[in-house]
Amino acid sequence: MDIGILGPLVVGASDRDAAPSAPKPRQLLALLAVRAGRVVPVDLLVEELWESSPPPSALTTVQTYIVLLRRLLAKCLRVSSAAVAQEVLTYTGWGYQLSADEGTHDATDFARHAALGRRALAEGDNGRASAALREALARWRGPALVDVRTGPHLLAHQVSLEEQRMGTVEQRIEADLRLGRHHEVIGELSGLVVQHPLHENIHSLLMVALYRSGRPGQALATFQQLHQNLRDELGMEPSPRIRTVQQGILRRDSSLEAVEESKLFLQQLTAPSRPAG
Repeated sequence: MDIGILGPLVVGASDRDAAPSAPKPRQLLALLAVRAGRVVPVDLLVEELWESSPPPSALTTVQTYIVLLRRLLAKCLRVSSAAVAQEVLTYTGWGYQLSADEGTHDATDFARHAALGRRALAEGDNGRASAALREALARWRGPALVDVRTGPHLLAHQVSLEEQRMGTVEQRIEADLRLGRHHEVIGELSGLVVQHPLHENIHSLLMVALYRSGRPGQALATFQQLHQNLRDELGMEPSPRIRTVQQGILRRDSSLEAVEESKLFLQQLTAPSRPAG
């Protein structure tokens, strides 16, 4: 069975989808899919569906939804509902678990390729890092669970997944900059700074790419825009790290231009920092 949460919800096999269209059963299946291979307690399912105001019939309703999901999974997998209850969507006595033993899970594949990319980047194998990180990002088909109503637990998963995606994007761009692909990443970075006007690392990477492309004026204008955004939105000044990039551009620092010399510089830029917006 294949599970997809990095975009519209997909749970099925051989182009047959078992995800229901009704909002709450779909929401319940999404939480089971996000936590595939782990038991999801019944009280957590209830909290996801109704937050702090569950109806008196909440437990019975969850059981009804589980029966519906098992029936849909049985039809999709072409097995009996009893087989689904025993092997695919099981009950442990305190919660339900969606099997992840067979098939694919796009979030698991994403995490695996992203880890390979991070390791390659740390080892200085920038070509392998770029390829692995691109492979990880290719698992995304849109915003995570874009077609699912979300309660507190699914929302937390969405936020976490988006943070992981953005971190992987930054690392892939870092790998490409180390490979001298500064011209190729300017368009992507220009879009990202519009989407994330308070994200210092993305602005830093765009400044480096612009400077290397012979556009120091635009690189400094990028810093000024970030400076204004931080002041207007947060009442903050840019961090010393991005000011180092600005000063390097003003000094025409050669370490910003030479691909080999800038590897450590780029590592410092993409280390965890504040803020992301």
